[in-house]
Amino acid sequence: MTSLLRTSSVLATALALAACTARPAPGDTAATAADAAQALFARPAADALPGGKTTVFSNGRNAFSLPAANLSDAERTRFVVGNSFFKRNWVQAPASTTARDGLGPHFLARSCGGCHVQDGRAQPPDFHNPLAPQPFAGLLLRLSVPGTDAHGGPKHEPVYGDQFNTMGIHGVQGEGEVHLSYERIEGQYADGTPYTLEKPRYHLRNLAYGPMDPDVMVSPRIAPQVIGLGLLEAIPEAEILANAQAQAASTGPIKGQPNYVWDAYAERMVLGRFGWKANVGSLAHQTAGAFLGDIGITSSRFPQQTCTPAQKDCLAAPNGNAKGQQGVEIEDYALDDVIFYQSTLAPAARRNAQDEGVLRGEALFHAAQCAQCHRPSYRTGTALFPRLSSPALSGQDITPYTDLLLHDMGEALADGRPDFAANGRQWRTPPLWGIGLLPAVNDHQRLLHDGRARGVAEAILWHGGEAEAAREQFRHLPAPDRAALVQFVESL
Repeated sequence: MTSLLRTSSVLATALALAACTARPAPGDTAATAADAAQALFARPAADALPGGKTTVFSNGRNAFSLPAANLSDAERTRFVVGNSFFKRNWVQAPASTTARDGLGPHFLARSCGGCHVQDGRAQPPDFHNPLAPQPFAGLLLRLSVPGTDAHGGPKHEPVYGDQFNTMGIHGVQGEGEVHLSYERIEGQYADGTPYTLEKPRYHLRNLAYGPMDPDVMVSPRIAPQVIGLGLLEAIPEAEILANAQAQAASTGPIKGQPNYVWDAYAERMVLGRFGWKANVGSLAHQTAGAFLGDIGITSSRFPQQTCTPAQKDCLAAPNGNAKGQQGVEIEDYALDDVIFYQSTLAPAARRNAQDEGVLRGEALFHAAQCAQCHRPSYRTGTALFPRLSSPALSGQDITPYTDLLLHDMGEALADGRPDFAANGRQWRTPPLWGIGLLPAVNDHQRLLHDGRARGVAEAILWHGGEAEAAREQFRHLPAPDRAALVQFVESL
């Protein structure tokens, strides 16, 4: 009864806000009271546990590092083993530590946890001097040239491959230096309150293997938090496609599209769910691919190093050999446990869900039609690869706030680089769960695909393209309402 009364109260607020605060963009219709009512009526109460029975209760430094609450004892043991391989450093081969040797030859980090610190989100270097080389662990630069590979994915830059790795083991050069500068963009809310956004500019210097292809395309990608990934993988494909169908049939600018990508585990094209452009189809592929690309660790699915013909020192570097599986540097059992670990990292329970400001912000969020892309809720099915996940993740009512689709986010956020079906202006809708815990876990709240936004409000202000109307509604809100909407998002 309390939940019903609470939902009715939020619904009434949404109806009023939809009528009073919605501001249509040119050529678009405003959110209607019926739209807001339908959005709220179709989702669980705002105090629902984000991960269903997997949800954990933690709001401190370790909030992203806990196993799903409903795992068995045997699964918790497997979780701990996977955690050890996720967070411990790899070393250069040959080494006495044969279970963890094989780092590089090129790499960005020495462990998965080197980018996903505390299983959380990385941030770009907070420097404003473009002349100083800057550490870039957690922010990789994807590289490609026009055309596609054998599976329809991006075609690698011929000298530097598919990503720019700034570090190398002893005897191998790092590929070069990345320098970062910012362009300041001044703006103001409708009430006259000024704001400043910072647009990053990336400069690749001291290239170790000569110039890049003149048509190279560069796309920055920040390492996101890794909570709830197994739950996202267990969302039925039909639900994600239904999101696209519903948006296509509706009026207004929101028209999300699915991406289809090659998966090394399924050995076929599958629906993209992970990565900033929905350019990865499974957590297994994402994990094995990151071991190779970011740390230089080969596996049975990715057995070849990424050295290009121009990188002679890289080609000559020694490889590590997993003790029980010659020819690769991480054995299948260890890689499987890392995948299981990431699959079963739990979302944390919401904070202050009953706060008056949070409830008002929730209603404003729906009235601005933010939930069209950030769909609140799903019921999970089964994992794509059950042996790499847990049955405890199935049948859960979850609230990740994403449609897992690609959306045109406008020219200001465009990277100009295609990725399978994604074009240079499209990005996947990121889940919102856990955003409010980033300051506690990672001591920052840098958001969007490259970490340019310094908080929720700036992230909204960067929205364009399909989301321009929602951004303008936010920009026209009075300051207390803007604060309430941000407060709601930070409660997720």
